[in-house]
Amino acid sequence: MTGLNSKRWQAACDLLKRFVDDGTLPAAGMIAGCGEELTEPQLFGRQTEAGSPIRDDAVFLVASITKPIVASAALLLVERGLLTLSDKVIDYVPEFGHKGKNGVRIRHLLTHSSGLPDMLPDNVDLRRQHAPLSAFVDGTCGIELDFGPGRDVRYQSMGFAMLGEIIARVSGMTCAEFVRRELFEPLGMTDSWLGLPDHCFTAAGSDEVFVDRVVEIQVPDEQTGQDWNWNSHYWRMLGAPWGGLLTTLADLSRFCQMMLGQPEGDATVLAPASIAAATKNQLAEMPDIPDVDRRTRPWGLGWRLNWPAHSANFGDLLSSRTYGHWGATGTVLWIDPDRNAFFVLLTTRPQEPHGTWLARVSNAVAAALP
Repeated sequence: MTGLNSKRWQAACDLLKRFVDDGTLPAAGMIAGCGEELTEPQLFGRQTEAGSPIRDDAVFLVASITKPIVASAALLLVERGLLTLSDKVIDYVPEFGHKGKNGVRIRHLLTHSSGLPDMLPDNVDLRRQHAPLSAFVDGTCGIELDFGPGRDVRYQSMGFAMLGEIIARVSGMTCAEFVRRELFEPLGMTDSWLGLPDHCFTAAGSDEVFVDRVVEIQVPDEQTGQDWNWNSHYWRMLGAPWGGLLTTLADLSRFCQMMLGQPEGDATVLAPASIAAATKNQLAEMPDIPDVDRRTRPWGLGWRLNWPAHSANFGDLLSSRTYGHWGATGTVLWIDPDRNAFFVLLTTRPQEPHGTWLARVSNAVAAALP
């Protein structure tokens, strides 16, 4: 397979630059790969809303693109025989069983079919208090389910809070540490952090401070002026398993290449069997899931599969086997195995619920594929 059509790729770059130049997006960056060809990262806009031009080594908060990364960490434990998808959450976190949650299994966490809410009722209060991750886990353990596990599909960030806790209890290290050791380091993702450690906020032997590379997000109204918003020290260091990843275009491209079976060097992480399971429609095997969700809004294990007829899509021109994820900070990543291609688009303007600019740029990039 040949690589990207250079003329069409340039048109996609020009489109994204135009969205930045006209003020639609404060900042944006993108990278794509097709076959053995990998583009250079393209970056446009400002590092801060009123500041200098975006850095060549810019780091983005990618929000829910975090979820498939954490799901991949859980699959490593499955590969090693340390858990199975059919295990109950209470097998690892006994206190989760309060209020009728005994039937929730790890499979339900990974497919948004657990019945847990997206966010806790006191989510904002917890963030105002600068609560640790343990407080979100405790809160999730103490709530009732919105529906029986495996009987519906509703997006649930708190399912990934519990998944992160399971990874920690099984591995004996924090979820962030496990992800770094077992995923980021083998893949050479040296600029990726699930929560920035203290040394990233201070200069160590030089004038360079890692946090200065993090691009400022245009926060929604409810976060404006709050010391817990996406740009705060608190959120950048929390390491939320549902949305706390800070990373670069280059690092995410390494992850995508691994998912396509083309890692750099010998950086194999997930087994082909794990990748196949993670990227097939897991809802198809759940008999109590509503048929419309199984057919038109399928989920893999942490990966959202292609929803072409839904407003929250990856674009209009991708194959049915495409999978990926969005992020509330204005990000999208997709992988099209039929074309042996991937695309990462990171912006600093929240795009939910329709992702108008994300889908338009995705279409332009898809048109550049052979």
